[in-house]
Amino acid sequence: MSYTGKVTVGGPASAHELAKLIITKVAVGPMENNAYLLRCRDTGEQLLIDAAAEPETLLALIGPDGVAGVLTTHRHPDHWRGLEEVVRATGAVTCAGRDDAEGIPVATDRTIADGDEIAVGNCRLTARHLVGHTPGSVALIYDDPDGHPHVFTGDCLFPGGVGNTHGDPEAFARLLHDVETKLFAPLPDETWVYPGHGADTTLGAERPHLASWRERGW
Repeated sequence: MSYTGKVTVGGPASAHELAKLIITKVAVGPMENNAYLLRCRDTGEQLLIDAAAEPETLLALIGPDGVAGVLTTHRHPDHWRGLEEVVRATGAVTCAGRDDAEGIPVATDRTIADGDEIAVGNCRLTARHLVGHTPGSVALIYDDPDGHPHVFTGDCLFPGGVGNTHGDPEAFARLLHDVETKLFAPLPDETWVYPGHGADTTLGAERPHLASWRERGW
């Protein structure tokens, strides 16, 4: 079955199989969060993005090979409720944005800044600091050498708009600016977007709507 990016809580995970990296998506918890397990084909090393909830589901997804690290995209509780149990079971290194780490109750082993590189075996991802949804949200970009880029956006970009900035016009302006300059400007339309909730999208599908997002203010 081809990957569509559509998963449901209680349903099966779905794998997007790239030449060098396997991306497996699962939906967990009452807020229907997405968690993503990245696996390097060459080495078998794995990274989990957002241990959001249902640690038993996440540990079953991880499997016996374990997970080297868990990256939390931002400090909101629905994105780390399963983190403590996953780390306790696996010994994984915890990573989070430098300006959000203090808001995550599980200790952060590595704080992430804009432009930092995250390794998953022989695969390399680049972190982008996006301000507005939270002060320290991070997105991860995997520029597939055998295809197009893939970006994990947490709650900063979804189909239909940027993340919630809670009615703060300054936060909205900053988030839209960061998303435009750090994602839309350097990356092509084919870039696949993996958000923190709901279905996937592409930058090409969302790019025509940037002006209308700016005009509506959310």
